[in-house]
Amino acid sequence: MPEGDTVYRAAKNLDAVLRGQTLTKSDFRVPAFATVDLTGRAVDEVLSVGKHLLHRIGDVTLHTHLKMEGSWHVYRHGTTWKRPAYQARVVLETADWVAVGFDLGIVELVPRDDEESAVGYLGPDLLGPGWDSEVAVANLVRDPDREIGLALLDQRNLAGIGNVYRNELCFLRGVLPTRPVREVENVPKMVDLAYRLLQANKDRVDRTTTGQLRGQTDWVYGRAGRPCRRCGTKIRRGTLGESELELRDTYWCPRCQT
Repeated sequence: MPEGDTVYRAAKNLDAVLRGQTLTKSDFRVPAFATVDLTGRAVDEVLSVGKHLLHRIGDVTLHTHLKMEGSWHVYRHGTTWKRPAYQARVVLETADWVAVGFDLGIVELVPRDDEESAVGYLGPDLLGPGWDSEVAVANLVRDPDREIGLALLDQRNLAGIGNVYRNELCFLRGVLPTRPVREVENVPKMVDLAYRLLQANKDRVDRTTTGQLRGQTDWVYGRAGRPCRRCGTKIRRGTLGESELELRDTYWCPRCQT
C-alpha cells in the first residue's frame, strides 16, 4: 500500500492539471456511480489526506484510496494508457488532460460539506496543514500494550505511515516492531522523526531514509538476510498485523533493535 508521501505527490500532480479546469467528460466504472455525470463542473482542487485522495468538484467530493494496486495517471489526449483500460475505475477529462484512476480500492462521491464521513476518522495528517504532533502522540500511547508496529500503521493514530516507514522508523529509534508502546522510549521523538522523514521525501520520486539518494536508500526494509548497514548483523524478516488478512512484512536488526 502506498505511503503517505506517494499519495501526496499523486494529489500534487493531479491538482497541477485539474485545478480550475472544467470537466468535459467523466466516467465512473463502478456500479454505485456508473450513471453519475460531472461534465461541466469545475475541479476546485485535488488534495491528499493521509493515504486518501479528495477531488473537490463543485458541491461534491470524489474520495478515492489506492489500497494495494491502485494508481492515478495523467495523460494528454490521444496518449496510450500505461495500464489496461479494464483496470480503470474513474476517468476525468478536461480540454487538455485525461486523469485515470486504475484499480482504486475505494471510489465514492460524497457531498462536499460531508467529507468528514470519508476521512474524519483519521488521525493528524503528517503531510497536512493541520498536523498536530501532540494529538498523534496521545493517540499512540492511548493503548500502551499494543505493538508499536501496529500502532504506527493505524491511520486513526496518525495518517500517512505505511509499511516502509514503519520498519525504517523502528530501526532508526532502535526498537523492535513488536515492542509494546509502553516500552518505547520517547514516543514524541518517534513521531517527530516520522514527520521529518515524510516531509523530506514528499517531493522525491525515490524515497530515502538513510540520507543516500541512490543505492543504499533503506536501512532494513526489503533487506532480509543482508548485513545491517550499521553493525553487519543479518537483517531478519517476520510478519505483523491485526489479523491474518492484514499481515505485513517486518524487517529488523536483532542487534540494533531491542
